[in-house]
Amino acid sequence: MTTLNVSDRLIVDSSGWVEYMGAGPKAASFATYLDSAATIFLPSIIVYEVHKKLYREAGKTAADIFVSKAFEFVERLIPLTLEISILASKASIENQLPIADAIIYATAHHLKAHLVTSDTHFCNLPDVTVL
Repeated sequence: MTTLNVSDRLIVDSSGWVEYMGAGPKAASFATYLDSAATIFLPSIIVYEVHKKLYREAGKTAADIFVSKAFEFVERLIPLTLEISILASKASIENQLPIADAIIYATAHHLKAHLVTSDTHFCNLPDVTVL
């Protein structure tokens, strides 16, 4: 686990966004990061995962609220590029990560950003905080 400074670059994983947007039991822990002065990046795969989960489990309104919040990050929305795709492929093989997790981890690595998550797939990986 790495200690962050408020000037750090970070990515909050889908699990964190779902907790934060849905007022889950770890919402306050993730709010510490999402409401910080850190530079937060939002990979497009996270938009997909969070929107899908909120739409399916909490309904259209909850998903729309997330999309509104995501628009605040439009200048830091990170698409899946060729370079990130190759990094994700390697991360998936080397760390036995599922595709979305590999893309998120590779994006963080590419941006030199710290990843904050509650997903145990990321345990023991460098530059990751698992809550």
